[in-house]
Amino acid sequence: MSEPNLPFSILNEDGSCPERYRALLNDADLLAIHDMILFSRHFDRRMMMLQRQGRLGFYMTSTGEESTMIGATFCLKPDDPIFLSYREIGCLLWRKVDLRLIMNQLIGNSRDLCKGRQMPIHFCFREWGFPSVSSPVGTQLPHACGYAYAARELATGQVCLAFLGEGTASEGDFHTALNFAGVFRVPCIYLIRNNGYAISTPEAAQTAAKSLAARAAGYGMPGLQVDGNDLLALVNAMRWAVARARDGEGPTLIEAMTYRMGAHSTADDPSAYRSEEETARWAKVDNLARLEHHVRWRGLYDEARKQEALARHEETVRALIADSECWPPPPLDSLFEDVFEHANAHLLEQREEYLRFLAWKARRRAGEMAEAARG
Repeated sequence: MSEPNLPFSILNEDGSCPERYRALLNDADLLAIHDMILFSRHFDRRMMMLQRQGRLGFYMTSTGEESTMIGATFCLKPDDPIFLSYREIGCLLWRKVDLRLIMNQLIGNSRDLCKGRQMPIHFCFREWGFPSVSSPVGTQLPHACGYAYAARELATGQVCLAFLGEGTASEGDFHTALNFAGVFRVPCIYLIRNNGYAISTPEAAQTAAKSLAARAAGYGMPGLQVDGNDLLALVNAMRWAVARARDGEGPTLIEAMTYRMGAHSTADDPSAYRSEEETARWAKVDNLARLEHHVRWRGLYDEARKQEALARHEETVRALIADSECWPPPPLDSLFEDVFEHANAHLLEQREEYLRFLAWKARRRAGEMAEAARG
């Protein structure tokens, strides 16, 4: 992915837009989305620092792709479920998931609702419409399709949104979900964050199709390819897809062309497979910078407001980190909880054996320390 490939766009280079698109977002919504993208990026930066300091085990940023997640979530109702992959933290932020719950899950402390059993960023917040994130890519797509089918049968009026990366479009679950969705005309939107790389594998090595959106025709649904770094273009496409889903017209596939500005994860080194020149070219069309040009063009933003926001976001994140790090890890014997509704004798025996092992290990460690102290 050597050159920025940005198809349908609305925002011009100077932040202006055609007058007919200006009403897509009113001033209040536009500023709220911009502020949330700014927070998401700052949060990513601080979490990366935390991981590099050894205080967080793992993390994946969404830097460069924030408009795709936050813009799409903005277009939904609060009870519309969103089936995430593992990079869409912006969806949680827009839906106002309690930031302490997010931070506790990342740390995996005793306040983590998942009791430290999930990897960081593998969220599950049912109250806000987020089923559990799973590491194997694509598993969320049939789940979203099934939920949407049930919503159609029960006439709940809900629309499902499922995120995926372009690499996931090579998985069998992609075909299974979209084929079923097209046949049964379920109210589901499949949104591909095409950031160019499936970890280190470029899109060109994954498909010979002219675009991933073009595949939609084979499943009997419309496919749209939009500039994912253009918030207005993304909102325009999402609103169209949501409206047709609610009207019973079935699913839509949206391919949002964007770019992952950082590494795939904290375990990845992108310099091994892409050049600095490529990253620099994409940085010129970064979604946050383009959105900032737009809010300034509308006369809604200036440097003083930006600095105030950055200071506010830093204070928020600093307080979150301090609060989450003051809680201990989940108790080790909690490993045996939630396996069965009522623990059977075999499980209780395993638990007691494990506790005896921990006690023996503690005594051995204490003895070694005493021996060392005696010299």
